[in-house]
Amino acid sequence: QVQLVESGGGLVQAGGSLRLSCETSGPTFSSYPMGWFRQAPGKEREFVAALRWIGDNTFYADSVKGRFTISKDNAKRTVYLQMNSLKPEDTAVYYCATSGGVTTNAKIRSVDEYDYWGQGTQVTVSS
Repeated sequence: QVQLVESGGGLVQAGGSLRLSCETSGPTFSSYPMGWFRQAPGKEREFVAALRWIGDNTFYADSVKGRFTISKDNAKRTVYLQMNSLKPEDTAVYYCATSGGVTTNAKIRSVDEYDYWGQGTQVTVSS
């Protein structure tokens, strides 16, 4: 059973930084994607960033490109999301997710490609 546990959320002023962590356990495969998504009140869950355990490719939503960085520690089976220059519109519950199978680069940003989700961590950015 795959389990994902996020941590690192909190309250920060605009322009500040936070680092989220996602610890994984259970069976995962190097070619499967690890993604960060977020959901603000009244809005749909949206893609933020993704990578795979193998290789160096990273993927970002246009809204966070240049401000957020996704990274991984394979030995710790942990994925991170470094968030800099935070804006009030970044306020949301952030979720870590992984797929139960191989996902193409074309689909890696799709919520529907992910089968396992963490419980989420709240990020609130004040203006």
